[in-house]
Amino acid sequence: RSIKTSTYGIMFMGTPHQGGSGVPLGKLLVNVASVFVAADDRLLKHLERDSETLQQQLGQYGQISGEFMTKFAYEVYKTPVAWGSSIMVVPRASAVLPGAADAEPIAIHTDHINMVKFTSKEDNGYETVSGHLQIMVQSAEMAITLRWNKEARISSEESFSIVFSLSEVYETEHFVARNEMLEAMHNTLSHSTNRQAVTLHGLGGMGKTQLAIAYTKAHRHDHSAIFWLNIKNKASVKQSYSRIAERILQEHPSASQLGGIKDDSPLDDKVAAVKRWLEYSKNTHWLMVFDNYDNPKTSGNTIPGAVDISEFLPKAYHGSIIVTTRSSNVSVGQRIRVGKLKDVRDSLQIVSDSSCRKGVIDDPSAIELVEELDGLPLALATAGAYLNQCSTSIADYLRLYRTSWEKLQRTSPQIKSYEDRKLYSTWQLSLDHVMQQNRNSAMLLRLWAYFDNQDLWFELLEEGSNDGPKWLRQITEDQLSFNETVRVLGDYGLVEVAKSTIGVEVGPVGYGMHSCVHSWTIHVVNQEWDGALADLAMKRVGNHIPYESTPRYWVTQRRLLRHVERCWGFCMLTLYIFNSLGVLYAKLGRLKEAEEIYEMASEQEKILFFKTVNNTGIVYADLGYPKRAETMYQEARQGFEELLGRDHTLTLETLHNLYLVYKSQRKHVEAAKIYQQKASREKDICIRRYSAAKTPLLSRY
Repeated sequence: RSIKTSTYGIMFMGTPHQGGSGVPLGKLLVNVASVFVAADDRLLKHLERDSETLQQQLGQYGQISGEFMTKFAYEVYKTPVAWGSSIMVVPRASAVLPGAADAEPIAIHTDHINMVKFTSKEDNGYETVSGHLQIMVQSAEMAITLRWNKEARISSEESFSIVFSLSEVYETEHFVARNEMLEAMHNTLSHSTNRQAVTLHGLGGMGKTQLAIAYTKAHRHDHSAIFWLNIKNKASVKQSYSRIAERILQEHPSASQLGGIKDDSPLDDKVAAVKRWLEYSKNTHWLMVFDNYDNPKTSGNTIPGAVDISEFLPKAYHGSIIVTTRSSNVSVGQRIRVGKLKDVRDSLQIVSDSSCRKGVIDDPSAIELVEELDGLPLALATAGAYLNQCSTSIADYLRLYRTSWEKLQRTSPQIKSYEDRKLYSTWQLSLDHVMQQNRNSAMLLRLWAYFDNQDLWFELLEEGSNDGPKWLRQITEDQLSFNETVRVLGDYGLVEVAKSTIGVEVGPVGYGMHSCVHSWTIHVVNQEWDGALADLAMKRVGNHIPYESTPRYWVTQRRLLRHVERCWGFCMLTLYIFNSLGVLYAKLGRLKEAEEIYEMASEQEKILFFKTVNNTGIVYADLGYPKRAETMYQEARQGFEELLGRDHTLTLETLHNLYLVYKSQRKHVEAAKIYQQKASREKDICIRRYSAAKTPLLSRY
């Protein structure tokens, strides 16, 4: 290594940078010595005050002085000379170099001759000099190590540098920086000269690839070469290695590690050659990005075509690696989960940039839209691309998103940065993998479409599952079975633990999914309406509504509310469809079919439905929503009266609930009316029962 690179600090001990006062005396002594031996005073001439040689040297050192820690020691006392006189051999003005960067003068309380002569460790001069040296030594190791690493990198880049290119991947034009994640990646990948790796994992469409691109652009000068590989399967990663071999040979035709490699060489030979080049001991500052590692070969993955990334990693323990994957089972180096954008302003910026519309940031409809899309970059970019090519208002786009989700996604423009994927198809690969690993997990995904997207827990599905289909009984056989089913979905980022149930006394931990994924389960995973699954969801919610005697019943009621609201919409739709079909068949004269349709909506099912409606009213009342509760009770009352009669127990119970909710709203007139109806009917029931009891047994038959 060079001396300059390996030098941290310099201490000058009485050095006459601008000449010394003792030069005339030195010349006299040289002249005396020449009488006896040959003597030369040329050195002394260079040490004369302000000599040309000294000035030249001072200028040279001044240019590089900032690269060293410099200490200038000078004598404080004059040095005795012949004939009883004394002189300041190197005065402070000459010993301390003016203009030197990062420099410090040090006073040595002795004369010039004794500046480096110390009687003991307790000597004042020794303590001064050694103290400064120790300070420099403490800082030298880290500083010199960094210089050596930089020198090695520069030397490496001269032999192994490859021009930076992103030709293997599509880059978004409007990337919203995730500075915290970029910093976390840099902290890991720049930690040492050994092999460093980062795995970016998360739901498809979260922007893992774009995050990796942003990192490579920001730190392109930290690496001698950056290579991008598509590892979705073995064929694609081998093709990526083939293109890398072409780039290396193009810029380094004499690279010995790739000797004999030609355009028609087998792909396996090209992979081996590139790995040899990457493994070379002097080639240590490359970065490889393995993108789309979504089908990893693991102990639990039996999917055909699964890839073992270790087969394609260089064996040498140097270089840097980034892996992007949907699978949470991949753990190459430090794992970083890429989640949704948390700041609404970032989401608005994506829509604004991709739509090329002004005023998006302050548009209330835009704010409502990005809240609906919940920080998913792919969904935001898709919305922006659609708005860029259509004159549709943002408010109309939001309406279409809610009412015509699948058709809207299919007709939206292609997003180049997401290859050939759209929002409706981006999770299909994950679903295919889920189905091959655990079909029950795929069925749970279908069922989830009929619940709310947040807070689904084991006990909710377990309630009354004995009368459910076989796959549901298997899922809810016990907590471990449920956990395994959900784990498979979590492996691909489709579901995660609901944050609202972590660290809070809400009961069992629940799971949730992104709102866009939930829309996908409704419109794509369930291509058609499935009445059986909708019925399963309604029954689970209805059966799980707790009694007031249940401990912390209000917590369960609050958790159920979002699922109640989800079920309410389609359970009304189900009865409406049955009724409409029956009317249609009857009008067409197809009475047999009409009868069959009406039998499908049997009396018992209707009774169960109105029980659920009544229980929903109880939940609303307990949660402080009396108007919603009143609507539920009125609906249940009307249904029970038509199905069971005015005097049935369920009808009277609903009347009582309606009385209570009127009373809580201080609707005293309505409350009194309901109370009188209930009392009158109960009186009639008592009279009939009393009369029946007095009638002889024979006549009652």
